Amino acid sequence: MATRVSYPLEVKMKAIEMRLAGIPVKEVMDQLNIRNKTQVKTWLKWYRSGELKRLEQPVGKQYSYGKGPEYVSELEKVKAENRFLRQQVDLLKKFKEMERRYLQKS
Repeated sequence: MATRVSYPLEVKMKAIEMRLAGIPVKEVMDQLNIRNKTQVKTWLKWYRSGELKRLEQPVGKQYSYGKGPEYVSELEKVKAENRFLRQQVDLLKKFKEMERRYLQKS
């Protein structure tokens, strides 16, 4: 039986960013060393449906969905949330820039 792989949030966000940029799933998998194409599709589905907390959950912790990951301290929780929100903003900025370039070409 295969072992489960847990990917860090940064890899998940990079995969989503690459897919939104139109990069094929196979290329995303090769560049980020992701084993399963379904995983990339699932992350993108969660992102599009606004289930962003699910991206932070480690493998096997889906039962706690809605509660979010457990943190040792409030500071750690705030830092993680801040990091996640910055990644969202960066991703949206890149998407807007791509959209602007696309509209200029049209």
